[in-house]
Amino acid sequence: MALPVLVIGDKRKSSWSLRPWLALKYFDVAFDEVLLPLDTPQFREQIGRWSPTGKVPVLHHDGMVVWDSIAILEYADETFFGRRGWPSNAAARAHARAVSAEMHAGFAALRRELSFDLTRRGPALVPGEEAAADIARVQRLWREARTRYGRGGEFLFGGFSIADAMYAPVALRFLSYGITLDPTSAAYVRTIDAMPAVRAWRAAAEAE
Repeated sequence: MALPVLVIGDKRKSSWSLRPWLALKYFDVAFDEVLLPLDTPQFREQIGRWSPTGKVPVLHHDGMVVWDSIAILEYADETFFGRRGWPSNAAARAHARAVSAEMHAGFAALRRELSFDLTRRGPALVPGEEAAADIARVQRLWREARTRYGRGGEFLFGGFSIADAMYAPVALRFLSYGITLDPTSAAYVRTIDAMPAVRAWRAAAEAE
């Protein structure tokens, strides 16, 4: 059987692509990667053969096409991760799904003001009121997850989960923009940034 194919955008800018890529790497899933640089003629010429929405990421596997980051992560959990993508405890699992859904659907001001760019160099950002509220909300979510469920490890729910894949790009945004964080959140950002797969993604972004 052929390997799954994950189609992603360039690693400097595509936060949504990072989410499934990171989880696949963490759980040692072999896959082929197709990278289409965003906002380029190459992307416009080739994306139609891969994605029904014209967006990345998209996963091809065994004749199936799965688009949207969280759908890819759910499919990968069922197919490749052995159901290890969510916490085993039912309460923790429900909580992890809720915070992941909130990340997937919300935080528009944070996304707008702290656009994903791993090569950003510059002064720390002073966020506007709406983005500051988003940043505060993210930190509350992280503190609550770590306090209630995270004592068995360094990630939000102890061991690495899909929730960490969903929030990893946010953690990297906070680093890029020099956002001041509470101690729990700052420690979590360091955990994400130290992951070997994140370091590999960052190195590729710098090379781009």
